[in-house]
Amino acid sequence: MDYVTIEKKLSNQDKPPNMLGYQHSVSHFDWEQANSLIKGYKNGINIGYEAVDRHVEEGYGEQTALIFLGKNNQRQLYSYQQLQKSSNRFANLLKSLQVQKGHLLCSLTDRSPILYSAIIGCFKSGVVFSPLFSAFGPEPIKSRMEIGGARVLLTSARLYQKKIAPWHHECKSLRQVLLYDCKGQCPPGCIDLDQVLSQQSDNYQINKTTALDTALLHFTSGTTGEPKGVVHVHEAVIYHKYSGFCALDIHPQDIYWCTADPGWVTGISYGVISPLCNRATLVIDNAEFDPVRWYSILQQEKVNIWYTAPTAIRMLMKSGNEMSQQYDLSALRLLASVGEPLNPEAVVWSQKYLGKPFHDNWWQTETGGIMLANFIGENVKPGSMGRPLPGIKAGILKTDKLGNIVEVTTPGESGELAFKQGWPSMFRDYLFQTKRYQSCFKDDWYLSGDLAYQDDDGYFWFIGRNSDLIKSAGHLIGPFEVESALVEHPAVVEAAVIGIPDSVAGEIVKAFISIKPGFDPNDALLKSVMAHARKKLGATLAPREICIKKNLPKTRSGKIMRRLLKARELGLPEGDISTLESDENEIVNSNNET
Repeated sequence: MDYVTIEKKLSNQDKPPNMLGYQHSVSHFDWEQANSLIKGYKNGINIGYEAVDRHVEEGYGEQTALIFLGKNNQRQLYSYQQLQKSSNRFANLLKSLQVQKGHLLCSLTDRSPILYSAIIGCFKSGVVFSPLFSAFGPEPIKSRMEIGGARVLLTSARLYQKKIAPWHHECKSLRQVLLYDCKGQCPPGCIDLDQVLSQQSDNYQINKTTALDTALLHFTSGTTGEPKGVVHVHEAVIYHKYSGFCALDIHPQDIYWCTADPGWVTGISYGVISPLCNRATLVIDNAEFDPVRWYSILQQEKVNIWYTAPTAIRMLMKSGNEMSQQYDLSALRLLASVGEPLNPEAVVWSQKYLGKPFHDNWWQTETGGIMLANFIGENVKPGSMGRPLPGIKAGILKTDKLGNIVEVTTPGESGELAFKQGWPSMFRDYLFQTKRYQSCFKDDWYLSGDLAYQDDDGYFWFIGRNSDLIKSAGHLIGPFEVESALVEHPAVVEAAVIGIPDSVAGEIVKAFISIKPGFDPNDALLKSVMAHARKKLGATLAPREICIKKNLPKTRSGKIMRRLLKARELGLPEGDISTLESDENEIVNSNNET
């Protein structure tokens, strides 16, 4: 299948895009425009104020801020004014417990209403907020809290008993454990949050925070060693608001649904901060993925902006084209994807069956916000990460023979994706690993570790992580290109590609695939997939081996773990697997000897 540019299409009922014309916006941009979106608080800057209290001050307190959808069809609405008061109660509770500005609070929760009050309450009080994923086991939870020096833990009574109680008193920095949903007696050494919150005042004087005060600590796993603590400051709110306004086209009162779990950076930056700062109404679903439920939410809540992950999109594709036709999705204005590169096939599928293309974008925990995007008012190139936001300088870098960093100027030439320093949400350190932090920068460029190229129109295209690049018979092969070709086969739902040692070629390409229901995982299917790959890619790029597995190993945020596949294939140390969601089981393996 040959992919072409999807021309921009805005229907009559669509609101005018926030960014009117890409080239005009780039040429006329200055950071004062982005800064002007932020009101500021008492000569400082505070994320909680910008996300909630500002809107109440300006007369929008009655607007719905949050729509909570429970597992048993519960539906609760919270206005901006209610969120202001509940977050004030949480901030007052922290004050009464002598939790001070700069102390760390870790959350281990589901998508409970109390979490959102706690996040905003932490920002208002200057307490640093660090989300932990609720499906983590005890060890990754404990290690992250110990690395960060957590003073407070927010969790449910159920999660506490299951994952925290056995080692609670081993974490020396931990002073308070706040439990919600205590049914009966609260465990010893813990605080019944539902009870004590109701006793707090809903008036609170926001603690003054400066632009450089730490607001967030996000943990991200490395390939080896302990997790990295990524430090973000209150100034990041400038970019959170601006990028949501520009890349996600969030308008006030939009119905906005980010499906990312609040245990991850996307679930905080674009599941809480950015949409609230842009005065949207957030849909928050506390149930597991189910295609019928998801389509029903899009229809019933009349969602305007839907921000989800490639894994979820592929699961919707797997559920069948007919299902998507059974729901009224006409309220949708923008479909966006993040987490890992989105295969072109998924973009074309969404255009055909959902009526609009998914707009892929690119960013990292370290960048704190979206850096590249396919914008709503511009052409979409399936498979591309898009173009830099106005104000962002992106480049493709290489190292010359003298060891100097040089920027590639020839379209199509690959190198490392990098960004000029200076955007407000740029991370400010790796906690207690400053040398490692400094190694991410060279000559005022932030080095992303991703390999990419830029085309004639300025769109950037992902090749792979530096560590994922395959060197075969003198050719450099990016796994994403091979994986995208494989998932075009009608039987393949997901693919992951690695390089394995070969005595002649140096490395050869090995692919791992999972298949759609209704297809038999047999040799005939493998030969069909192999033939498809050779036809699409040619003999040089096509996999020499393909293995069918029930599931590909993924992080809990949905990223396929290529490096884990490679480690297991070669019998190497697996490194940090605390974020592993699913494991794989081999069904059929095939060698391509031709």
